[in-house]
Amino acid sequence: MTFMAECSLPQAFLLHMKELLGEEYPAFEASYGEDRLYGLRVNPLKISPAAFRELTEWELKPIPWAPEGFYYEEGVRPGKHPHYHAGLYYIQEPSAMAPVELLDVQPGHRVLDLCAAPGGKTTQLAGKLQGTGLVAANDIHSERVKALVKNLELNGVREAVVLNEDPAKLQEAFRGYFDRILIDAPCSGEGMFRKEEEMAKAWQEDWTEKYASMQRVLLRQAAVMLKPGGRLVYSTCTFSPEENEQIIAGFLDEHPDFEIAPAPELPGFAPGRPDWVPAGSARAAETAGAARLWPHRLAGEGHFAAALRRREAPEGAAALAAEPAPEARRAARPSAKPQRRAAGGRPAAKAAAAADPREALARFAGESLAGEPYGSAELVLRGEHVYAAPAGLPVLDGIRVVRPGWYLGSAAKGRFAPSHALAMGLRAEEALRRVNFTGGDPRAVRYLKGDTLELTPEELLRAHENVQTKGYTLVCIDGYPAGWAKWQDGLLKNEYPAGWRWT
Repeated sequence: MTFMAECSLPQAFLLHMKELLGEEYPAFEASYGEDRLYGLRVNPLKISPAAFRELTEWELKPIPWAPEGFYYEEGVRPGKHPHYHAGLYYIQEPSAMAPVELLDVQPGHRVLDLCAAPGGKTTQLAGKLQGTGLVAANDIHSERVKALVKNLELNGVREAVVLNEDPAKLQEAFRGYFDRILIDAPCSGEGMFRKEEEMAKAWQEDWTEKYASMQRVLLRQAAVMLKPGGRLVYSTCTFSPEENEQIIAGFLDEHPDFEIAPAPELPGFAPGRPDWVPAGSARAAETAGAARLWPHRLAGEGHFAAALRRREAPEGAAALAAEPAPEARRAARPSAKPQRRAAGGRPAAKAAAAADPREALARFAGESLAGEPYGSAELVLRGEHVYAAPAGLPVLDGIRVVRPGWYLGSAAKGRFAPSHALAMGLRAEEALRRVNFTGGDPRAVRYLKGDTLELTPEELLRAHENVQTKGYTLVCIDGYPAGWAKWQDGLLKNEYPAGWRWT
């Protein structure tokens, strides 16, 4: 059903767009009578786009500006398929995939997603890193961070740190630290009216200035954390010039060490509009290098994105260091090596109960994993919980860190319980015991619903004959991990988290 059949657009919004677009306005208004479009983005941490197209039965059409992105038909329900629960793709509006593509993330980069929840663009960034470097995902809203964490875990992202902090508090710890920064800024949301009718109903005329004041601050804060030579992408899902070209022009006027990195010429992309910047800006003309995505010009919703490059510091000039000072990089976290108790310590029973969780992790890895997939990462403890932290993080004292790295699991009384995040971040061959269901096998859905399953010893796949049959088993769907179970005496006892189960 079309948007216009259900809802009318705010009149003040329509009058403003008519004034801005002139002769283009009729085509713009008519686009709201068209059906909205649906997209998904294949997760390259799990599977290539070509391999996914061979695996799936859905009819998919490539999205021109996103190499992992595809349109799918309205009747398809990708959220109700076992492949979704295996993290093979993320459901995302097509135009929302564009900002990350403009950021030009390369393997090994340190990347900040400043306004990250619910995690769509963060998972896209992680896919570009291909398991290298790190992505710091921050959002100021604690409730929204929960969805961010879940999406990172579902997509098998290992090299991520999740923060829940005001960006003002990040500036000192991350000064000159990041190669790439994404600001998918809070905005008035005009570009999403066709997709989210409730947003159109709630929209108010004064939203543009309210959000613009926040956006100016976010850009200034992010600039402090970008390396010389680094790139920052500012994006919104609104049409308002006050939140787009005017924000960028004002930032460039204040920051002579930044310049526009012109957007590539892609199908349907339109340039920014310097003529919508009021007189007085010395650098308004540069905003033509931004990208505007209009619903009447391409198959997607409304978006704006501008890539900003920080110039390299002149030779001999005082510039922000790309690395924190050595003393600032001293780990504020426990050593990666297990800590032994001090001499003259506790009775043996209590000492065993308080054993280092990393020792329990090492035993689990020997029994259930083919090596240690967390490699040389620093193992961070939070009580009985163990995380693998990305290398090279600065001290984060005083900053709310929700996830200091890849969550591996927890230990109690010397027994290690692997996390769902560990399962989702593994490759099938990294588990000593696994079982594989096809996406069409009813047992795949039963597993995702939390059922205990019957499984013959012959169906249990072991890395070699010396691996015991009893123990933690990685459950895979078409070869891709979906979670843990325990096999014993012909039964696969379900370890799928209750909060994740198929409903």
